[in-house]
Amino acid sequence: MDAALAAEILRRAAEAPCIESGGMRVLELKPGLVRLTARHNPEFNGLLSGFHGGMLAFVADCAAWFAIVSHTGPDEPLLTTDMHVRYLGACAGDVRVEARVIKLGRTLCPVSVEMFDPEGRLAAVGQVTYIRTNNLRRDA
Repeated sequence: MDAALAAEILRRAAEAPCIESGGMRVLELKPGLVRLTARHNPEFNGLLSGFHGGMLAFVADCAAWFAIVSHTGPDEPLLTTDMHVRYLGACAGDVRVEARVIKLGRTLCPVSVEMFDPEGRLAAVGQVTYIRTNNLRRDA
């Protein structure tokens, strides 16, 4: 990936308070792929210790954005249309995430997301879809 584009994506992401509050750190950014980590914050635990499922979904959503903008650039308006997360096991610490663009469509962009616990076990899988709002028909 072009170093200037990667720097612009990281600069733009730093403007979103959710990236910092989620303790997210991009490890690798390639066209259509991001690998990142997110810090476990015990303030957001549920009844059990470890990452709350809703917080994992939040991380998956952010990771999908990074994967898409690695193709489109960070200034294209994108909105989440839907997501599905299947939880496979507990994540009792920081989570490692890999997100890959399935298809960079004209309007819809589905992304596959895998989330791993600190020991490298698969904790959750998901799919997040974004819509590219600049490509919507305005005459409908």
